Amino acid sequence: MGKKDGRKAEREALGKSDYEDRLEPLQLELNDLARWLQHTGKRLLVIVEGRDTAGKGGVIGAIADALSPRQCRVVALPKPSERERTQWIFQRWVPHLPAAGEIVLFDRSWYNRAGVEPVMGFCKPEETTAFLKQAPVFEKLLVDEGILLFKYWLTVDQAQQEERFAERLADPLKRWKLSPIDLQAREKYADYSRARDRMLQATHTKHAPWALVDFNDQRRGRLKLIRHLLDGIPDRKVPEQLIEFPPLAAKPLRDQPASPFEPI
Repeated sequence: MGKKDGRKAEREALGKSDYEDRLEPLQLELNDLARWLQHTGKRLLVIVEGRDTAGKGGVIGAIADALSPRQCRVVALPKPSERERTQWIFQRWVPHLPAAGEIVLFDRSWYNRAGVEPVMGFCKPEETTAFLKQAPVFEKLLVDEGILLFKYWLTVDQAQQEERFAERLADPLKRWKLSPIDLQAREKYADYSRARDRMLQATHTKHAPWALVDFNDQRRGRLKLIRHLLDGIPDRKVPEQLIEFPPLAAKPLRDQPASPFEPI
């Protein structure tokens, strides 16, 4: 396939069947990664950021659904309480950092201070300025501590964002995703772009770089992000533990509760 044909294929939406066929081997590799983390005691933190409707929840689900919830945790904090608003911006997130062998996926993070908060007027300009100076230092501490840190920004064009907002409004099962803040954000697309660019300029560092992923096609975006994550930890094979599965010593029993209890 030539470059022109490759670009054309990229523009075409990836079908569900094709997507699932490509996702399955990646999820098997994610399980290899999980076993490696348990074997080595390493800690993995993945920060997923992006505009409303970009697809953060979808890609986090594609990762987490393939792994044990005892090892892989998703953190999506609600808006801060009155007390939390007076805390250091990183303070809310520190208790959720991974322990040995764990994977933690942040669905938004301390980078709210660089995006939604200044754009929507929820913090003072000097607070964002201070954050942009502190974030690289804070993340250097995490990396020096041995945490494997990956930061992703999901890009989505405004036309695509509008389609997804309309889809959420029309679908009762997706309407919970819409909030007054989301509706206000529609008019602030350019403001979010400027805030994002400022954030990237200040916090894209050698020890904690950003990776931008095109999520105009969410299925292709998920595959690209997971591939990038796996490639970032290339040496992750550990000996697989063999589990013996001998036959039962007697005839299998029925799960029959004592009367008067009956399964529904």
